[in-house]
Amino acid sequence: MKMILRSQAPFEHVALSELCMRSKAHWGYDAGFMEACRAELTIRPGDDVIVAELDGTLAGLAQIDLTADPADLAKLFVDPSFMARGLGRVLFMRCVSRARHKGLNRISIEADPGAASFYEAMGAIPVGTAPSGSIPGRVLPMLEYRIR
Repeated sequence: MKMILRSQAPFEHVALSELCMRSKAHWGYDAGFMEACRAELTIRPGDDVIVAELDGTLAGLAQIDLTADPADLAKLFVDPSFMARGLGRVLFMRCVSRARHKGLNRISIEADPGAASFYEAMGAIPVGTAPSGSIPGRVLPMLEYRIR
């Protein structure tokens, strides 16, 4: 398979938002939960998003806010049909590279509980919890990745 990492094209924010929704739904959430998450998972035109294509098909994306230290991993989603192929690792390491290039030392990650083990496998360590931006009363694992 041929993988390409690139910036978001002007016309694909809707398709990328739907990719985020499919990826989140992979964890078994019901329709009401997913609808409550829609605004937080929406990609907007002009967002600085790293897009992963496999053989010309949208397969994943990542978005990192590099305006502070720690950087904030805002989104990292892989389409369920492309999971377990190393794409999440590639996207995560691209985010690490961008943060390192900016001279930042850490990346903060507010993770879905189902994805926390992925970030730990990448070398992130649990540092606490944070309130969900979509579901009142829900708390999410917070992790931190130290850039070497």
